[in-house]
Amino acid sequence: MSDFYKRILENNREWVESQLAIDPNYFKDLSKGQNPPLLWIGCSDSRVPANEIIGAKPGEVFVHRNIANMVIHTDMNMLSVLDYAVNVLKVKHVIVCGHYGCGGVKAAMTNGSFGIIDNWIRHIKDVYRLNKKELGAIQDEDARFNKFVEINVKEQVSDLAKTSIVQSAWKNGQELTLHGWVYGLNSGFVTDLEVNYSSNEDLPEIYQLDI
Repeated sequence: MSDFYKRILENNREWVESQLAIDPNYFKDLSKGQNPPLLWIGCSDSRVPANEIIGAKPGEVFVHRNIANMVIHTDMNMLSVLDYAVNVLKVKHVIVCGHYGCGGVKAAMTNGSFGIIDNWIRHIKDVYRLNKKELGAIQDEDARFNKFVEINVKEQVSDLAKTSIVQSAWKNGQELTLHGWVYGLNSGFVTDLEVNYSSNEDLPEIYQLDI
């Protein structure tokens, strides 16, 4: 058994002990159920921990993560998480949080082949294609990369709003707002991209479903 593996098991034991020292009923209370106000859709990158970034405790954030924080309408995993969060947990906010320096977004800006992930990255390439004029006008490579990260987040928030799950919630009068953030790996701060949806009227008419 590796030293790393032994260490993370020991870390768990120490964490349990530290929580119980503060509150003997900590885990007993947690086990009774969850009522998080927020669904977080983020990147799988190990440097972007949802709870820690916003100072949230266990039970306060429902989390879905994938490569480059994508919202793909054929992704049953994402749709299942979204449906449960919206229709069962009744979250009031959904945040799509990307991050500067995202490897998936960077890969989508190249012609490199990375294996099976190429099929996933193709969706990000579609976002690049749709915004090629704006991105191509940015001469500095790092600035173009950062802008693409932001554009990708905005596109994913828009795609969330287009889902029947979200639009049905709005139709039923449920309080639900979608947001787009970008996290700075080198600063720790999030940037609110100020892209917010709280009604299907925030979408172009062609995407407004008659539910």
